[in-house]
Amino acid sequence: MMLKTKVLTFAATIFAFSSLAYAQSGESTYKQVCASCHGAGVLNAPKLGDKAKWAPLIAEGQVILTAHGYVGVRAMPAKGGSPNLSVEGFADALVYIVNNSGGKWTAPDAKTVVAINKEIEARKAGLNKK
Repeated sequence: MMLKTKVLTFAATIFAFSSLAYAQSGESTYKQVCASCHGAGVLNAPKLGDKAKWAPLIAEGQVILTAHGYVGVRAMPAKGGSPNLSVEGFADALVYIVNNSGGKWTAPDAKTVVAINKEIEARKAGLNKK
């Protein structure tokens, strides 16, 4: 019984650390990928913390803003210029940016990720028609 308790305690500790790392992944991705433009306002990118510039974007909603940003929008390249960035990683970085710029988003759940992926495909199809 003692071994079982130690294993469960170890598993809980690992889960806590992995959850902490996951929660920080949005900030980490922001710093590694997004900050070069959104920190300085390159090509009119809304800066982190600029509530006035982020407000109309946040109003588009999490699914739309995430999907359009992931595909690329205005002067922003797809995936923020990071070709290996997953939808979830991009979404977490956007949650970090939004929450530091006047919004109150949560990390997308599985249902939201499905909606984001559906909007990504619709956005790509629309762009391919042009």
